Amino acid sequence: MYEPIRAKSVHSTVDGPNPDFPHRSREEELDIQLAGHLAALLAVTDELRAAQARASTDLDTAAERLAEQVGRLRGGRTPVRAPVSGSRRERSGTALHRRAHALAGRALVVAASRADTAAAILAAERMDAHAAALEPRELASR
Repeated sequence: MYEPIRAKSVHSTVDGPNPDFPHRSREEELDIQLAGHLAALLAVTDELRAAQARASTDLDTAAERLAEQVGRLRGGRTPVRAPVSGSRRERSGTALHRRAHALAGRALVVAASRADTAAAILAAERMDAHAAALEPRELASR
């Protein structure tokens, strides 16, 4: 009723994995994923910095620490950053804080999975900071 598979698999052979097919370890995949989440959080942090009328040392420090972690995870390559200016697309501060909180949560999960204490602490701190920024606005809207 069913025809047997006649072609060899492109993913593996009898001798083992196909050397022409790129393979990464779990740690490498988690590094890539964590760097992506932290880079996205850095972009939202830069957008929050641009949206604020007055300078925030908390956001400036967070952006520097995020850039440092992304660089470490990417083998020393510094992340691309947009300059802080008023020419960016306007988004509400509440929406930016919600987005940053969600990204920090994702980064925390991946950092915990790969046992990266420094990234996990940074992500947890950013989650707390964005939750605190949302709290008064959320309560006022109820």
